[in-house]
Amino acid sequence: MSATIKDIANKVGVAPSTVSRVLSNKTKYYNSLTAEKVKKAAEELGYKKNQAAVELVKRESNVIAAVVSSVKTNFAGEIIDGIQEEALKHGYDLIVVYAGSADPDEQKRALLTVIERPVMGILLLSIALGEDNLKLLKESQIPYCFLSMAFDDKRPFISSDDEEVGYKATKLLIDKGHRKIGLAGIDKYPYTGCLRLKGYKRALNEAGIVSKEDWIQTGDYSYLSGEKAMDQYGKDTDLTGIVAVSDMVAIGLLNKARNLGLNVPEDLSIVSIDGTEMCRIVQPQLTSVSQNFFEMGKSGVQRIEDIKKHKKLAHLQQMIPTRIEERQSIKGI
Repeated sequence: MSATIKDIANKVGVAPSTVSRVLSNKTKYYNSLTAEKVKKAAEELGYKKNQAAVELVKRESNVIAAVVSSVKTNFAGEIIDGIQEEALKHGYDLIVVYAGSADPDEQKRALLTVIERPVMGILLLSIALGEDNLKLLKESQIPYCFLSMAFDDKRPFISSDDEEVGYKATKLLIDKGHRKIGLAGIDKYPYTGCLRLKGYKRALNEAGIVSKEDWIQTGDYSYLSGEKAMDQYGKDTDLTGIVAVSDMVAIGLLNKARNLGLNVPEDLSIVSIDGTEMCRIVQPQLTSVSQNFFEMGKSGVQRIEDIKKHKKLAHLQQMIPTRIEERQSIKGI
């Protein structure tokens, strides 16, 4: 077992409270000679400070918790990279806990994992909490912020404008001459999916395009959702363009289209939403409406830092700009 404060006190011949003050750099109630003896004894005994125990006693922490959706998308890594870089600047540590996207029991388990520990802030990545779990989060009095998900209430979030993202992707295809445009992989839950669907429909309406029911294929933003959507569209689809609601959906569409004998973009144009590095790895490279996930992560840590400084929970909501990156997966008609 590692040495304790009591072991150091016995070796030096002082009270444990004196050792504690020396090791905490509190300068009162001991002289420099005592401090020198205590530090030397600590080094000889191999003493290591138990930071977790200190935090439990003081109820203070330098740890930020990231609660991540377990849906199989690929953008969470970029957000975590942003969190990690900014956390290091402030001397904070990071722990990552995975939770289900919509399962309330999995959400609660993940929340309790971090709430029952002394953490200074919680960042929730692309997770829409149910009412009971949102109440649990608020009652913890730990500063928190949602990342990559926007809300219409007072919850603090940092996200892209999902309605605008859906609109931009659809309008890009319309501007290229496409009139029969699908939307693939969208979920049925409020917020992200509904907002992107709203943007998609707004762009079609502005162009006087009436969509068909089978143009919209639901899913969960995963690769499999893209494959299933393309199966539903089929080899003989009359669509000329598809908006994929994530890069993973877009790659599922791309690969399944190839298996069906369709060429992208000659037979079918695809626009992806997210714009992670996956868009550049596949062939043809995917045109995307790209989100700045790294900036979301950095801004999340900055938000927690601001709350820590001002000693109150913030209800600020921030939209991070997106950009269109044209690559090889679309063509005009």
